[in-house]
Parts: sequence; C-alpha cells; structure tokens
Amino acid sequence: MPHLQFEINRKISPEIKEKFISSVLKIFGDVMQTDTSHVAVSLREHDDGNLSLGRTKYQDPVCLMNLDVRGGREIEKRRQLATAYFILVNTLFKIGKDNQYVTFTEHKGEDFHLIEKYLDDWVANDKPLSDKT
Repeated sequence: MPHLQFEINRKISPEIKEKFISSVLKIFGDVMQTDTSHVAVSLREHDDGNLSLGRTKYQDPVCLMNLDVRGGREIEKRRQLATAYFILVNTLFKIGKDNQYVTFTEHKGEDFHLIEKYLDDWVANDKPLSDKT
C-alpha cells in the first residue's frame, strides 16, 4: 500500500485538504499507472518552527514529502510524480517550489499488506486489490 506523506508548516482549510487529497490520488494513479484503492495519504500540519529545510529561512513555509511506493518504476516516472506534487503543493498550499523536498522509498509489493492480501509487485495499469491487472 503506497503511503504518500506530506508534512507542512501551515494550517489548511478542510476544503483545501479535500481537494489536495483527491488531487494527490488522481496524480498518483495517472503518473504511476495504477488504481488508487490501495493508496494511503497522510497530511501533517505543523507549527512554523517545527519543520525545516536547509535551503530555507527559519519559519519559511515548507513541504516535506516522503513517498513510499512499490518498486519497478523508472526514474522518469518518479521524477514526473515529484514534479506534479511540487506544482500541486505550490498551487494549493502557496508553498514555493524551492521550499519543497521529496524522498522516495521503494519496497517490494509483498511489503504492503491490507486485510485482503499483500500486494504483488507493480506492473503497468494494475489493480492491486483485484486478481486482474
């Protein structure tokens, strides 16, 4: 189950959060060529001084993204996803693109478990919660 984690140091309205989560899922499905019924998204809001990125000033707005995904995608796909999230965060949260950082962690499919089953390794256009890809 991919876990897409976003940490920001500002407060966001419920309406923007809902738009953000749905956009995160749509972008992930489109770019990573997969269904999104198995994808988890976390959005953590911190106070100004509780997040830092070396290239920013203290208390500047930042977004740190940790994207746990199944292995198998080429660097171009991961870069496309990161870039799409840079734009989304900038547009919805008004956090500059220079104030964002993405880390990918790749796992074998079998490292992701839901109550129904563990996941298979990624293949293009898969639907991990069904037996068909």
